[in-house]
Amino acid sequence: MKAIVTVMLKNGVLDPQGEAVKSALGGLGFSGVNGVRQGKVIELDLADGTDAAQVDDMCNRLLVNAVIESYTVDIL
Repeated sequence: MKAIVTVMLKNGVLDPQGEAVKSALGGLGFSGVNGVRQGKVIELDLADGTDAAQVDDMCNRLLVNAVIESYTVDIL
């Protein structure tokens, strides 16, 4: 079983990496990009019996900085 955790900065939090990507895309001639937010994806290979509550606990205790980041979990 796998869990995919997608972590993004919360709205209103400055995203300098996203701004750098947006600027670079503009420099390459891609004028249609109004904004970029950069995040991370964490893929967890889980043992049988691991439930969504445990994955949520992993996120809250280690994987996500809840002050500035939000996350979603997809269990496959």
